[in-house]
Order: sequence, then C-alpha cells, then structure tokens
Amino acid sequence: MNAANDIASEPLVLAETRDGICTLTMNRGDRFNPLSRAMIAALEAELDRLFADKGARAVVLAANGRGFCAGHDLKELRAHPDAAWQRELFDACSRMMLKLTQLPQPVIARVHGIATAAGCQLVSMCDLAVAADTARFALPGVNVGVFCSTPAVGVARNIARKRVMEMLLTGEMIDAGTALAWGLINRVVAAADLDAGVAHFTGIIKAKSPGIVALGKRAFYQQIDRGLSGAYELTGEVMACNLLDPDAAEGIDAFLAKRAPRWNA
Repeated sequence: MNAANDIASEPLVLAETRDGICTLTMNRGDRFNPLSRAMIAALEAELDRLFADKGARAVVLAANGRGFCAGHDLKELRAHPDAAWQRELFDACSRMMLKLTQLPQPVIARVHGIATAAGCQLVSMCDLAVAADTARFALPGVNVGVFCSTPAVGVARNIARKRVMEMLLTGEMIDAGTALAWGLINRVVAAADLDAGVAHFTGIIKAKSPGIVALGKRAFYQQIDRGLSGAYELTGEVMACNLLDPDAAEGIDAFLAKRAPRWNA
C-alpha cells in the first residue's frame, strides 16, 4: 500500500477524551484538513456523540499537520458541478457548524497555521479560540471567484461589519494579533504554549457546574440574535429557572460559607 492509501485509510477525525476534555483532531494535515463532504460528516458524527457524553466537560477542536483548516475541498467542489449536490454539501456544513453552538459543552478552537474560508468559519463558530502567534486567518474565496458567503455568517457574528467586508473583498490574510484585536479569537500564545493556552480555559470550565454551563451556553445563543426585549424575555425566564436548579443553591451556599462547591455530575 502506498503512502496516499495509508493516509486515506486513517480516520478523518481523531477523538480522545482525557480528564473530562474531549479533543477532536482533524486528521488530513497533508492537505490542511479540507472540509470535504466526508470530513463534515465525520465532525458531525463526533458532535452527535458528544451530545450524550456526560463525561466530556469541554471539547477542543484541533488539527494535525501544518495548519488548522483551509476550508472546503476545491477539488471536490469542481468534481461536482451540480447545484443539488452543492446545496447538500453546504446544508450539511451549516448543520455541523450550528451543532458547535448547540453542543452542551463549551468548544475551544486550537488554531495553528492557517484557518481560511470555511476553516475561518469553523473558528468563528467555536465558543472560544486560542491561536498560535504564527496563525493566520482569511476569507479568500474572492481570489478564486467563490465569495465566502457562508463563512461570513459566523465571522460576522464575531467581528464588526467593516472588518468582515475587508476580509471578504480583499481576501487578504490577517495575523493572529489582528484576529485578536478584531475579536475573532480569545488568546494568542507562542506556538509552543498552544496546549497550555487551551488548558487555561478547559481547567476553568471543568471547575464549573456542567449543568449550569450547558444552560448558560444554550441561552446565550438563543438570545444573541433576538431583539432587545425578546432577549430579556428569554433570559429572564432562563435566570428564574436557573435559580431553582440544585447547583445554583449549592453554588450560592458554598460562596456564603466560603467553601468549594460540590456540583452535580
């Protein structure tokens, strides 16, 4: 078997759970982990599994190879000049992206190398993102005649409109410092410290009530695109229900007693 066949036989996504943290690693690093139809399906299958995995307290989305993700597989797109096939691909991709926000566990992108087009979208749809100082980001579809319309949905919900349009219209790369300043990512660290940068967040998340984190994440995404009054109506109900949760009683009692809380598993 040749090297290409060896690579093709490897899982598209590697999953490992250790100490309550599930790491999903895109495993086509030789091609910058393109979001092919198969890769999208593999990611979605792992997200579906994690919905019911109470042992996973947080999810880290990582990648093998020289970069995080270069977006959709252009060779695959050209091989299917059929509108129905294309719609099915983008519908599947959008469904997978939405599941990152619907997952009860916080999702942290671990970004190195490049995150371009739908790869940049993938970063934007995670709850948190930590990037190496050498990472770069772009929405470069305009350069090849394919405007990054679906990637813009996630990115425009992270950064200001003028910034997004600059990325969309120029296709130019931005560095990690710029991505941080614009709000696309949370932290920039030296490449050698990337795992430690991610662990900073996962360690904090693990110390919180998993039920309350899941409740809060769900409410955040439900309210964020509503009008002001609708957002307050929804979150007021969520807060009222939250205060009746046993973990809320435990958390408040622990705070008043100056002790560590004992959360429900």
